[in-house]
Amino acid sequence: MTQTRRVFLQSAAMAAGAVTFLPYAARAVTRAGDKFATSAGDITVYPIEHASFVMLSPVGVIYCDPVGAASLYEGLPTPDLILITHEHGDHYNAETLAALMGENTKLLTNPGVFDKLPEELKAKAEQIGNGDSVEIGGLSIDAIPAYNFTQGRTMFHPEGRDNGYVLNFDGFRVYISGDTEDTPEMRALKDIDLAFLCMNLPYTMDAEAAASAVAEFQPSYVYPYHFRGKDGGTQDPEAFAGLVGDASKVRIGDWYPNGMG
Repeated sequence: MTQTRRVFLQSAAMAAGAVTFLPYAARAVTRAGDKFATSAGDITVYPIEHASFVMLSPVGVIYCDPVGAASLYEGLPTPDLILITHEHGDHYNAETLAALMGENTKLLTNPGVFDKLPEELKAKAEQIGNGDSVEIGGLSIDAIPAYNFTQGRTMFHPEGRDNGYVLNFDGFRVYISGDTEDTPEMRALKDIDLAFLCMNLPYTMDAEAAASAVAEFQPSYVYPYHFRGKDGGTQDPEAFAGLVGDASKVRIGDWYPNGMG
């Protein structure tokens, strides 16, 4: 059974009651991003590298799977919330987290990463497992199973361990796949406005499987990401876009500014 709980961020600026995030418009932003209009205000996406990205949203600044040097995030505000999907080094790095977290940053992870966190990070973290939901700073977040099911790949991301996420903004739903194949849980998603969809072999899925999933759950917009790897398995985002056709509007961000892969 899905469990929902509310988590309120502690802030020195809070007078009483539930905390709201500081609007990002009040903080310095010196980079250009990709904007998506919602009924509550724009969501702006900043691809960083591979699986790491930043979203400036009406409820705050959200970092997803930030790894690499802190300098990669220069020109962007300190995060209100950091999401971690799983423990692999291209998604989770404790040193990067420590460098990026502000005094009031909240961290949300799957249970496997939570267990690995240093104590100073664990004190600011919450864990959420597959099928559960949580509310943080007015944002409802659902944990979607992320796993391999193809024979010979299940050791990479075993079922039940890792998370994808659905972020439920006011009138706008964002799906973040994490590392996964085109699972039944992905294909069953409804009313997704923006999706971030991984694709590389052998660790996740190929462009054909990803496009097939998009044709089924039909997000309004989709970013292919996580499509290169240092040990091969690169997928072509342009080929993915051709396979998707009219099922979704494909956005191809600058996910590999340093030429990884």
